[in-house]
Amino acid sequence: MITGIFYERKISMTITLKKDALVSRYKEVRLFTEQIVQPLEVEDYIIQANADSSPPKWHIAHTTWFFERFILKEFKKDYQELNPQFDYLFNSYYETIGPFHPRHHRGVLARPSVEEVYTYRKYVDENMVQLMENSNESEIDEIKSLLEIGLQHEQQHQELLITDIKYNFSQNPLFPVYAPLKTSNNDQIPILFKEFQGGLLEIGHSGDDFSFDNERPRHKVWLEPFILANRPVTNREFLLFMEDGGYKKPEFWLSDGWAAVKKFGWQSPLYWRKENEEWMQFTLSGEKLLHLDEPVCHVSFYEADAYARWAGKRLPTEAEWEVAAEGLIPQGNFVENQYFHPLSSLEEQKSLFKMFGDVWEWTSSAYSPYPRSKPLEGALGEYNAKFMCNQMVLRGGSCATPSTHIRATYRNFFQPEKRWQFTGIRLAGNV
Repeated sequence: MITGIFYERKISMTITLKKDALVSRYKEVRLFTEQIVQPLEVEDYIIQANADSSPPKWHIAHTTWFFERFILKEFKKDYQELNPQFDYLFNSYYETIGPFHPRHHRGVLARPSVEEVYTYRKYVDENMVQLMENSNESEIDEIKSLLEIGLQHEQQHQELLITDIKYNFSQNPLFPVYAPLKTSNNDQIPILFKEFQGGLLEIGHSGDDFSFDNERPRHKVWLEPFILANRPVTNREFLLFMEDGGYKKPEFWLSDGWAAVKKFGWQSPLYWRKENEEWMQFTLSGEKLLHLDEPVCHVSFYEADAYARWAGKRLPTEAEWEVAAEGLIPQGNFVENQYFHPLSSLEEQKSLFKMFGDVWEWTSSAYSPYPRSKPLEGALGEYNAKFMCNQMVLRGGSCATPSTHIRATYRNFFQPEKRWQFTGIRLAGNV
């Protein structure tokens, strides 16, 4: 009898610890989102400067909606929506759930107010904590997997908040400052290439720790021997491409890339501006003189590919990138460092520098499903799978990525002409 009592107490303590850990992680991630928007004025919350970006107010509400729609409505029997209209306003793209407000019109939503959105966020948070604290063991195990997807989803929006705030501010001729400038030491090294033998290798996620469905399953790939640059391409190096007429020579560009150059009038990376023969760059600390030894940033896939051709190299495939990064600890310049900008300083990781953080690195791989991959069931199956068309894979994270969100198998993806993300270049080549 005594043994049974101790066993029951042990089980109860285990469940309590599990709940406490979930509640703690939930609060930590949600609080960090609010810390990101803390420097903003109320007016900043509503701006949507282009169709790719979203107003900060919408990010705050949408991440809240995600928990409400996929967890509270499914698991909390007595849950009452604060405002049923929010299901339409803050659904992003889940067609199987129902209609949603058009993405490019998010910036016209003066209402609900910022105050109402924060009231909504607090309401959902209180209900989420109650749900976790009052769930039994089987319920908490079922909630846990959905909760982790929701938190990883919120971390993606933390990065989007940074990139969208930057784009929104860049359209203001006053060049607003989001955060004070922080500097780093300059310890640049020459670009060198590390050789990899190739062969029959494996990529993709395995194990019990979290990954998105597009990272699975782990599978075999054949790689020919290849070389990979020890660091990303810098502003100084990209300027040489520009000075050599890189944006005026169609021989370096893919057909669609050259069409984009002409359509959008590209002459430099996004946020660059020449003034009195000097290049300036808009940052989240305002407009600054271009730092030549920082990784080049805010370039499209087309620009990255054209630069690689000009340099006599190519972009790595995502399999090559992952094989090179396997076993490396994801450490670097992430959003928690609060630089909000790529740094010139280098931190070595087995003869490779900056594999994680600073800039997302374009690969030459189209975003497509892995062999035997299976999307999540239900509406969450729309999370990744339906975007596997006309997009390219990026790897490694950026200065806007949360450090606990990235891993070597993480597959980011964007259309090849997009530039508003912190995207850069690492060269590869054949042996």
